[in-house]
Amino acid sequence: MALILVGQSELWDRLNLQAYAAIRQRIDLQCKLPYYDRAQTGDYIRRHMAFAGADHDIFTEGAIDDIFRFSSGAARLINKVCTHALIYGSQNKHRIIDDHMIKRVIQGELS
Repeated sequence: MALILVGQSELWDRLNLQAYAAIRQRIDLQCKLPYYDRAQTGDYIRRHMAFAGADHDIFTEGAIDDIFRFSSGAARLINKVCTHALIYGSQNKHRIIDDHMIKRVIQGELS
């Protein structure tokens, strides 16, 4: 039987308890997603937008800077802020997401 455990770092903290030593010893492979730096954050966003079918940059460099500052490079937070910004931009008929919009989204919806 193979079992895949997916979770945040709290799951690994729990598995480090003595009560779960037998389970921990049976883990053959573990993968942790590292935080992205600023350049990787921009690449990550552009790659996702290209995969979604965007043929031009939607997020300005200033927007990516603010996304990076907010998320500290955590993919989950990058996704969250970008999704909220894209919804906000669509509702307000903006074709480009700039730093002003990112600040508004962070302050209005994510703080």
